[in-house]
Amino acid sequence: MFKHTATTLLASTVLATGAFAQDAELIIESWRNDDLAIWQDKIIPAFEAEHPGITLKFTPSAPAEYNAVLNSKLDAGSAGDIITCRPFDASLALYDNGHLADLSDLEGMANFSDVAKSGWSTDDGSATYCVPMASVIHGFIYNKEAFEEVGVEVPKTEAEFFAVLDKIKEDGSYIPMAMGTNDQWEAATMGYNNIGPNYWKGEEGRNALIAGEQKLTDEGWVAPFRQLAKWGPYLGDGFEAQTYPDSQNIFTLGRAAIYPAGSWEISGFNTLVDFEMGAFYPPVPNAGDTCYISDHTDIGIGMNAATAHPEAAKAFLNWVASPEFATIFANALPGFFPLSSGAVELEDPLAQEFLSWREECESTIRSTYQILSRGTPNLENDTWNASAAVIKGTETPEDAAKRLQEGLASWYAPQQ
Repeated sequence: MFKHTATTLLASTVLATGAFAQDAELIIESWRNDDLAIWQDKIIPAFEAEHPGITLKFTPSAPAEYNAVLNSKLDAGSAGDIITCRPFDASLALYDNGHLADLSDLEGMANFSDVAKSGWSTDDGSATYCVPMASVIHGFIYNKEAFEEVGVEVPKTEAEFFAVLDKIKEDGSYIPMAMGTNDQWEAATMGYNNIGPNYWKGEEGRNALIAGEQKLTDEGWVAPFRQLAKWGPYLGDGFEAQTYPDSQNIFTLGRAAIYPAGSWEISGFNTLVDFEMGAFYPPVPNAGDTCYISDHTDIGIGMNAATAHPEAAKAFLNWVASPEFATIFANALPGFFPLSSGAVELEDPLAQEFLSWREECESTIRSTYQILSRGTPNLENDTWNASAAVIKGTETPEDAAKRLQEGLASWYAPQQ
């Protein structure tokens, strides 16, 4: 009797799942409205071809409005089934409020490291609520023709880096580096958090700071400011008033030899430059040191806890965790790199150069993004203005570090 009942239940479950799968339309919420064509032309057709009965509809909002629009939809019960996730606190709040499902047991999660999952995991790492989709990698993009003309090679150490800058400056044909301090965030993002991991040893230092075992006044955190303090003479006249778009233009027009970069620049630069570009990772302090790169978690994707189609949503999220999706996404958006462990072949040579650094260097994420910027003063914003001030010479590296440490300790218990 029990055996017959179990068989009947199993059959009815299979039938129900089959019938359910036929009707499942998954609505995808996102802020990446510039990705609409990629989803419609590449991602959706690839998924639907392998998953008959599940259809996808990509419905992005304007980036600046996404958080507010999504929250109001979730509160009203009208949000889509699939939620594109910003990293860290915004998505953690959605999970804490019961809007994002725990995906820790999703089969595809086995394809991601703890660093990859850190942007979408609880503080203690016990739950992960979004599948990591892509990261951006920091380093330096350079004009290969300029390097050949001046007679310099890619630097591997800090001393070699400044020797290259000196030679380019002495030659006078190019501004050594295109970066301004007007907008401040570049000074921190492409400056401090680009070169810094080599000094604080990536995840080791970042986690020690969160645990209160290191302070921002320790040598590993002051040293990158000391390097930034030397950058000013190489940034060209008037760098203090130079905006982010100004710096992009200076480099793409061929006026500067080096651009402190995030990999998100690749697609745009490819269409603007008429010279060959290369890239190098942040030079290490001393020959033989382990290199570290900021391989920053940028975009993930999760499941609305209230979806009517959880099985279809999980089927889609497992596919997002696959090498097939990673290959489509990474080649459609050069410079946004898969976070999964599977091998992905990139068609863009500059993107492949950035990605190859994962084989040579240790990956970490931006030091201020997890936990440490939840209070007031905000450590991320303070790092912006401190980095800019150090480059301009209006604040010493030691004073900048002391100010950041005092600000963090004023609200963050492990640093008190």
